[in-house]
Amino acid sequence: MISLRRVLAAALVLLLAGCSGGGLADVPLPGGAPDGPAYRVTIEFADVLDLVPQSAVKVNDVTVGAVERVWLSNWTARVLVRVATSVRLPDNATAAIRQTSLLGEKFVALAAPVGEPARGELSDGDVIGLERTRRSAEVEEVLAALGLVLSGGGLAQLRTINREIATALQGRESDARGALRRLDEFITGLDEQKADIVRAIEAMDRLTQRLARQRDVIGAAVDALAPGLGVLADQRRQLTAALTALGHLSTVGTRVIKASRADTVASVAALRPILDQLVRAGDALPRAMDFLLTFPFPPAISGAIVGNQVNLSVTLDLDAVQILGNLLARPPAEGDETPTGPGLPTVPLPSLPPLPLPPLPPLPPLPLPLPSLTPTPLPSLPIPLPTITLPGLPVPGDGAADRDLGYLLTRGLRG
Repeated sequence: MISLRRVLAAALVLLLAGCSGGGLADVPLPGGAPDGPAYRVTIEFADVLDLVPQSAVKVNDVTVGAVERVWLSNWTARVLVRVATSVRLPDNATAAIRQTSLLGEKFVALAAPVGEPARGELSDGDVIGLERTRRSAEVEEVLAALGLVLSGGGLAQLRTINREIATALQGRESDARGALRRLDEFITGLDEQKADIVRAIEAMDRLTQRLARQRDVIGAAVDALAPGLGVLADQRRQLTAALTALGHLSTVGTRVIKASRADTVASVAALRPILDQLVRAGDALPRAMDFLLTFPFPPAISGAIVGNQVNLSVTLDLDAVQILGNLLARPPAEGDETPTGPGLPTVPLPSLPPLPLPPLPPLPPLPLPLPSLTPTPLPSLPIPLPTITLPGLPVPGDGAADRDLGYLLTRGLRG
């Protein structure tokens, strides 16, 4: 039973309230909004549910104010709240309608923005628009959705799917675990290569952007390919026949190569000595071919022809040491007169083998008459030749000395 003391206390409170002329609405309740200086903010909601005046305004689950007024303006619910001046919020703060518990009362929750930096400071007269407000789901909405799932939803289908999966995996649990393990390794590999995949996607994005910028050029190229593709389509039968004939040709060629393999190898082996001789000839062969084109004249004869004449130049090497060396080192040839002077050594020289030269073909007749050669007298030497006296030779002046000197000069020029 309620004690008499409690009844008297309640009656006294009512009496005092009535005497003050205020009423029960003016009596402060425990846990209500704090008294003191405050600023007012208007909040727009698409749906305020059953929010009523005197509902709490909280920041981080701490009551900092109360709802003063709720009204409708242009199909938008507006809520005027009072917030203590000690609470500092950014100008782009967000607002939401929440519940204290499953069946508890509604309140307005203010918070700093998430995902964007805070700007400014919330002050008296500011408005929090619809884009920064939201509301939580009602218990009735949750129960209605659950009822829809339980009654007309897909639970029966889920049961069927579960039964079919159990039937499919029956006796294959190890294979299923192996597949799940490999899938886990695959996902792990993808996660490790996430940066490479992102770079590849970004590169593909840049490529698609470049292709998009060059869409007109690509379209013109495709349009230009259309006639060529039409010609290829018209000549498809001929191209197919050509490819088929090429296949037959390759078959025949393979057969011919296999049949003539031994003869080809023998021909190459027979050509090897000739190729070796050509390699040994080196640069002599092209020089000989160059001389053969102008035989019997040297290749530089064209530079000596002036008009209908040919300029000739003769160089005499009158080196006495060279002449005497040839005379002393070479024996007299058959038919030459033997010198009478004593003291000349005789050195036998080995005979050289004949050169294996092929007979030259007869020269073709010249189509043009050869220019006449004008003999050019040799200039006289300004310096007189010295007189050389050899030991053991006759003194010049008599006939024998003249013959010996002529023999020496003849042998020196031959040498």
